[in-house]
Amino acid sequence: MTGTITIIMVFSIPLVAIVTSHFQKQTKMKQEMLKDELELERLKNQNFLIETEKMKLELEKMTIEQKDGLKIK
Repeated sequence: MTGTITIIMVFSIPLVAIVTSHFQKQTKMKQEMLKDELELERLKNQNFLIETEKMKLELEKMTIEQKDGLKIK
């Protein structure tokens, strides 16, 4: 009986280490993935702001051109 318990203990320690290592790697990968997702969201927001500013400038340009067109006629 004591021999069986010893064998179980000897083999369970490496298994626990393997499982723990796996969970640590998995957690690290999730952390990196979350970091990448945050960077992507930041870039999306920056792109949205730039596109909005571009559209605003195009609208102002069209308004000015339209006013100039009315003055010439």
